[in-house]
Amino acid sequence: MSRRAHALSHHPRKATALLAALLLGGAGTAFGVASLDPDPSTVTVRQVLESVNTLPVQPQLDQLDTQDLRLFRTEVARPSDTVDSLLARLGVEDEAAAAWLRRDAAFRSQVLARYGRTVTVEAGEHQELKKLTVRWVSDDSGNFQRLVVERGADGRFASRIDTAPLVAATRMGSATVRSSLFAAADEANIPDTVVSQMVEIFGSDIDFHRHLRTGDHFEVVYESLEADGEPLRTGRILSVEFVNRGTAHQAIWFQDGNRKGGYYGFDGRSMTRAFLASPVAFSRISSGFAMRLHPILNQWKAHLGVDYAAPIGTPVRDVADGTVEFAGQQNGFGNVVIVRHNASEETVYAHLSRIGVRTGQHIAQGDTLGAVGQTGWATGPHLHFEFRVNGVHQDPSVAMARHSGGAPVAEASRPAFERVARVMRAQLTAAAEAASGGVALARAD
Repeated sequence: MSRRAHALSHHPRKATALLAALLLGGAGTAFGVASLDPDPSTVTVRQVLESVNTLPVQPQLDQLDTQDLRLFRTEVARPSDTVDSLLARLGVEDEAAAAWLRRDAAFRSQVLARYGRTVTVEAGEHQELKKLTVRWVSDDSGNFQRLVVERGADGRFASRIDTAPLVAATRMGSATVRSSLFAAADEANIPDTVVSQMVEIFGSDIDFHRHLRTGDHFEVVYESLEADGEPLRTGRILSVEFVNRGTAHQAIWFQDGNRKGGYYGFDGRSMTRAFLASPVAFSRISSGFAMRLHPILNQWKAHLGVDYAAPIGTPVRDVADGTVEFAGQQNGFGNVVIVRHNASEETVYAHLSRIGVRTGQHIAQGDTLGAVGQTGWATGPHLHFEFRVNGVHQDPSVAMARHSGGAPVAEASRPAFERVARVMRAQLTAAAEAASGGVALARAD
């Protein structure tokens, strides 16, 4: 005991090491045991050896070496694109592929001559082209076409054009107006065609020319027609809510059976109006229905219509169902179209740059009948629009607003309408919540 006490007092580090070893040994760890004898020559060392099996890493590495690395990239074809410039943006460096594409008639006609189409490539680890795919819609058949250029196992290229059905999906988005309506939609990745539909739906309730305010916002659910999961075309709006100046305007699409569908408020009120609020979707009124100093005659004269200032080529739409009574040139009106809507009412569209209808043709509300121009007596590009009742000129903004809308949802269709309305409310709420959480565009499946 005296020797052990002496050793403990003169060799504290060894005692500490022994204590640590005992604690580790209690956890099942192998360790060596040495006596506290101060003489190193008398220390007994016991060595424990155990075999360790290595993990089978090498076979996995060998397997990875056999894998073919594929890189994917997508670009939109530009008007100035050549085969070389397009492949360069796609990250493909393959002279053999470029030479083959220059000769391929399908690629030249469907890509280089059709800018705006989305091109997707699949390239190898050395940036060589493996596969090129382009999709587009050419008609209203419900199908899309797919151009595929593919490198075979022998290294040779081949192209083919397939036809497949479009798949309808439902998308939803939300946007807040900060500068303009279209800028808000762009920021939220909502297609312009959706915005145009929204303007049509609420055109009689909201003056999109003058009454938009910063902070106005909307939520919308709409159809997206997709090809292989890629959106190619936008369908109709299914439901939408637009808050303008603190007032919420809502609409949903409803079609009961084989009956004609239409837009309704959540209360079942029809959103259909006998006349659109404006023959030009986005423009400003440059001259109203009032006395004015005539810009050419330089004398005060009654202005018997409304002038909409817009760039040449802006589409002009028919404000209500009717029949084309006249389509051609008429004195100071230049190119003009006159549409008769019933026995007493007709509308006039003047100074057109082009006419897209013919006399006697029946046209529906919203159909394009021509484009804004500067023909006839006009000092600048604009549309001169008139509304006549029994040949007497009326203020269009007042006369068209007097017409009532369509019939509400029929009582027999109410249960089906309420089911659709509940689903649409839920999806609009989801769109708003997705936007508040930082997601501009969500998908509703």
